Amino acid sequence: MPELAPTVAVIGGGQLARMLAEPAAALGIPLRLLAEAEGVSAAQVIPDCLVGDYKDLELLRKVTSGAAVVTFDHEHVPTEHLHALEEAGVAVRPGPEALVHAQDKAVMRERLSALGVPCPRWAVVATAAELEAFGLPCVLKVTRGGYDGRGVWVVRDHDEAVSAFEAAEKSGARVLAEELVDFRRELAALVARSPSGQAAAYPVVASTQLDGICAEVIAPAPDLAPELATHAQQIALSIAKELDVVGILAVELFETRDGRVLVNELAMRPHNTGHWSQDGAVTSQFENHLRAVLDLPLGSPAPRAPWTVMVNILGGPSEQVGRLYDGYPHALARDPRLRVHLYGKELRPGRKVGHVNAYGDDLEDCLERARHAAAWFRGDLGNESE
Repeated sequence: MPELAPTVAVIGGGQLARMLAEPAAALGIPLRLLAEAEGVSAAQVIPDCLVGDYKDLELLRKVTSGAAVVTFDHEHVPTEHLHALEEAGVAVRPGPEALVHAQDKAVMRERLSALGVPCPRWAVVATAAELEAFGLPCVLKVTRGGYDGRGVWVVRDHDEAVSAFEAAEKSGARVLAEELVDFRRELAALVARSPSGQAAAYPVVASTQLDGICAEVIAPAPDLAPELATHAQQIALSIAKELDVVGILAVELFETRDGRVLVNELAMRPHNTGHWSQDGAVTSQFENHLRAVLDLPLGSPAPRAPWTVMVNILGGPSEQVGRLYDGYPHALARDPRLRVHLYGKELRPGRKVGHVNAYGDDLEDCLERARHAAAWFRGDLGNESE
């Protein structure tokens, strides 16, 4: 069968790669996947699939052979491997010089501080004593490998400092201390950027985190001063340009109680805080990521409705949840406008296994609809009916 469009290689078989498949099919763009195991989320929907370790350079060469570009479901591919692919002529997007800022929190803090981007007070610490000298309470993070609350500790006293530092040392990464920010809420500014420099900024959203995992997102962030929203978008656009990011960049932010924003984390891939865009924006983050890495004109990030609410479906005890598919009759009959996205994942307590989007003119109505549906799929509502 002749190739009608350039192939995009995707490293990582999680739900982000899975959700690239739908816009890729609509655009007629072939995807080739490197999955970590048979039958993982993305492997269920992308037929051109190799299975193996993303740390295997020869396997990376194989999956990218003949592809126009390689992009990522996660940020863990070794930087030296990405340089090797570039040297072999593969278009790596985002490139290793950009991606390292999402792979290593200390590198990110150093660069953002040099650029004058507002960040929490921070320091790389080598001992528990240095951590205490930095000042308690604080947040301790491993510089590489942490995500969804893993590798992050809130430290309030000496005993917690010693315990957290010992746990962090086991990762083998450097250790970063950051001030414990007294924030009003968490925000996220999502932008897409292409190699030619075109960029698109989505509305700034508010996110709610539970145990380090994104639980729900409201787009746009309610009661956010327009000038602060614009400032947050400008920060994200500036970071994308200065770091030469190609694709989606998610900038997670703290909104402080005195009306500022501070950069918390960076992600250079589609992001949980952008899942609302699948149904609530003219062009989803997944389609714009594909457009960006192929240097196609970007689509509009404008919202389709005044409000969109995304709520994650997290796995609970198996005896409570049952099969997620069993939630459809009630959830879809109750709310015909509801949009459900399931990831084909095995249920485990606290694991992201899907999300729901509800959009409309009334925020409280959207919140109730999305929360009810997610709770029903989780099994929190038992067998009640309405």
